[in-house]
Amino acid sequence: MTLGCPKNRVDSEVMLGTLKQRGYQLVQDPAAAEVIVVNTCAFIGPAKQESVDSILEMAEYKKSGACSTLVVTGCLSQRYGGELSQEMPEVDHFLGTSAYAQIGDLLAAEASPRQVIPDPDYIHNASTPRENSMPSYTAYLKVSEGCDNACAFCIIPKLRGGQRSRTIADVVAEAERLADQGVQELNLVAQDLTAYGHDLPGKPKLQDLLKELVKVDVRWIRLHYAYPRVFPDELIEVMATEKKIAKYLDMPIQHASDKLLMSMKRGRNSQFLTDLLVKLRARVPGLVMRTSMIVGLPGETEEDFELLKEFVKTQRFERLGVFQYSDEEGTAAFDLPNKVPQKTIERRWREIMAIQKRINREQNKKLVGKRIEVLVEGPSPETEHLLVGRHEGQAPEIDGQVYINDGLAYPGEFVTIEVTEAHDYDLVGRVVERPDPKQRKHKARDAAPTAMATWTSPR
Repeated sequence: MTLGCPKNRVDSEVMLGTLKQRGYQLVQDPAAAEVIVVNTCAFIGPAKQESVDSILEMAEYKKSGACSTLVVTGCLSQRYGGELSQEMPEVDHFLGTSAYAQIGDLLAAEASPRQVIPDPDYIHNASTPRENSMPSYTAYLKVSEGCDNACAFCIIPKLRGGQRSRTIADVVAEAERLADQGVQELNLVAQDLTAYGHDLPGKPKLQDLLKELVKVDVRWIRLHYAYPRVFPDELIEVMATEKKIAKYLDMPIQHASDKLLMSMKRGRNSQFLTDLLVKLRARVPGLVMRTSMIVGLPGETEEDFELLKEFVKTQRFERLGVFQYSDEEGTAAFDLPNKVPQKTIERRWREIMAIQKRINREQNKKLVGKRIEVLVEGPSPETEHLLVGRHEGQAPEIDGQVYINDGLAYPGEFVTIEVTEAHDYDLVGRVVERPDPKQRKHKARDAAPTAMATWTSPR
C-alpha cells in the first residue's frame, strides 16, 4: 500500500522490483499476502492520520489473513519510528526513507532488526530493480531525492535529507529501459526539479538533462514540482522548442502576499513570480500551468488572503491545488505567532477552490469543437460504455480526464479527439482520427480494443 506523493510510489516500485528478484510474487488481495508493506506519508496532519489508519487496517490481516510480516516504510517511519515501535507491536519492521531498498535483505535475514532508520542519504539508480506500478504506457522518473530549501511549512528536508541528484547518464539509462518496456509518457519528479544537478560535479542543469531525455523514444516528458526560485531562460527555451517536452508545468507558487512569501522562506517575491509567469506564457504558447497554494499560514490576514484571491483570478491557472496549512512540529512555521483558526482556514480554502472551479469550467468550454491529441487509458471505471484518457495538459492521477463516448481505441494509444462537452474538470469527445494499428510503437498490454457506442457523460 503506497500513500502520499509520486516520489513515494517510485520507492514502492523499487521495493517491488527488489522483492521480485528475491522470488516474491505480488498479490492484489491483502488477505492472501504473507508480507504486507505500507509505504507511508507524513507531510501534513491528514496524511499522517491516513498512514496510521492504513497501518492498523493492514495489521488486521495478521489475524484474519495469511500475513506473517507487516513492514512500515517511508516518511512516517523516518519521523516517528521510535514512538511507533512502542505503540504498534503488530508491526514487525520499520524502515526509514533511505532503507526501502534493503527490504529484501531484511526479510531474508533470520534475525532482522525491528527498526532500520538511517540518516536519509540514499537514492536508487538505473541498475536498481524496479517494477513499474503504473499502466504500461506511463511512468514516474525520479531524477533527484531530498531538498536543500528551507520552506517554513515543510518537514520534507528533515525526512528525505538534502538534495541528491542522479547523473544525466543514469537518468537517461532508466528512461531508455522504461521506454523499452512500452512507456510513452515520462513524468519527471523530484522534491525540487529545477535544482537538479547543482550538487553534482560540473553542476549540470535541468535543461541539460532534458536535452538528453528527448532523445529517448517516448512521446511526452512532463515536468513536476519545478520550484520557481531559479528558472533560467535556457530552460524555458528547451520547453518551448522540444516537441517531446509536454506543454505542462507543475510549479508551486504557494502565495501571492510578499509578507507570507517571506514568512514561508520561499526566496522570491510576488513580482518575481508574476514576471516569470508572464515570460513562461509568452515563450511557451499553450502552456498548461499547474500550481499549489497554501491558505492559513500563521500570520495570514484577510488582506493577505484577498491578495491571493486576486492573484488566482488574474493568473487563471489551468490547474490549481490548495493545501490547508498544517501545523507541523519540527518546521519553522510551527513556532510562528498569530495562528489562523481552523474554521477560517477551511473557509479560505473553499473560497479559493470555488474561484478555481469557475476558471476551470470557462477554460474547458473554450475547447468544445476543437481537436486535441489524447492518450487513451482504457475503459472508464464509471461505465463500460466510455473510454477515458488524458490530453497533454492533464497529468496522471492529479488532473481531470477526457471521456470518449464514440470511437475505437486501444489503451496506450494516442488518438485525435473532437471535444463535444466540457465540465468543471473533465472533457467529453469522440475519436476522429487514430493511428494505423500497424504503425503503433507498442501494442496495448493492459486491455483489448474497445468499441464505443454514443453515450452522454454522467459528469
